[in-house]
Amino acid sequence: MPAVNSADMALVQGVTREVGKRVVGQEYMVERLLIALLTGGHVLLEGVPGLAKTLTVRTLAETIHTTFQRIQFTPDLLPADVVGTQIFDQSTGSFSVKRGPIFANIVLADEINRAPAKVQAALLEAMQEKQVTLGGQTFRLEEPFLVLATQNPIEQEGTYPLPEAQVDRFMLKLRVGYPTRDDEKEIMRRMASGAPIPVNAVATPDGILGARQRITELYMDERIVDYIVDVVHASRVPAEAGLKDLAPLIEFGASPRATIALAQASRAHAFLRGRTYVTPDDVKAIAPDVLRHRVLTTYEAEAEEVTSDDIVRKILDTVEAP
Repeated sequence: MPAVNSADMALVQGVTREVGKRVVGQEYMVERLLIALLTGGHVLLEGVPGLAKTLTVRTLAETIHTTFQRIQFTPDLLPADVVGTQIFDQSTGSFSVKRGPIFANIVLADEINRAPAKVQAALLEAMQEKQVTLGGQTFRLEEPFLVLATQNPIEQEGTYPLPEAQVDRFMLKLRVGYPTRDDEKEIMRRMASGAPIPVNAVATPDGILGARQRITELYMDERIVDYIVDVVHASRVPAEAGLKDLAPLIEFGASPRATIALAQASRAHAFLRGRTYVTPDDVKAIAPDVLRHRVLTTYEAEAEEVTSDDIVRKILDTVEAP
């Protein structure tokens, strides 16, 4: 098997090193954000306030020679505040386009579930088609283009649930947890002074796009392909996978978009470990992040306190790996 491109590995190690200057611990979150960067998938980060979600995204953007915009989502936000609008120029009697903050390479959608449905809908075209339509004109978004969104699960007041169509456009949904005791001591030590911690831009858009291309060429055995399809299919028809007890708990299973995302993310997971081929362990490691927001549970599951994570774990434990 050929080795992973050394320039690609240097890019990944450089970004990881620079992010680590500011972000203590949270290896899981940083690695998943790297997987998104290396596959072009969007990420939804969920966790209580104060877990460095925004700091990590901002720092990741600073390690790349690229543009970054942060959009603070609020209940009074309008679609034009995100994608832009047309402005009438009286002197020329014509309209000109004023581009919104979505026209950046990395977009942080902070507290995305605080904005109403019409604003969520404005993001759909940009996230899926990588383009924006303003006044009948279509504008391509410059690659790499990545939407990294945060939401707080405990603050229910003033929030709007994300529509299923939008949630499905996020490649990964991450659950960000509290740091360990030792990590928290280090956080306090670094941040107590209040002095800014500089990071260097060590990656270029061309370097990232080149790595993406090489990741798509990583070897995936036909048995791994079958395994990915079996896992996703089991979320739709659990009885066929010998999981009859899950059928009443699943409202909707994962879409074909999940199958594609799981294959892409598994390749990137293997790549980050310096391998040029995908193993079943890569699929198992990344599957919860790809599937947790795509498996919708029933009222019965809520009554029994069974989460989509529980269902995904049961599927991975039952579906036979090659």
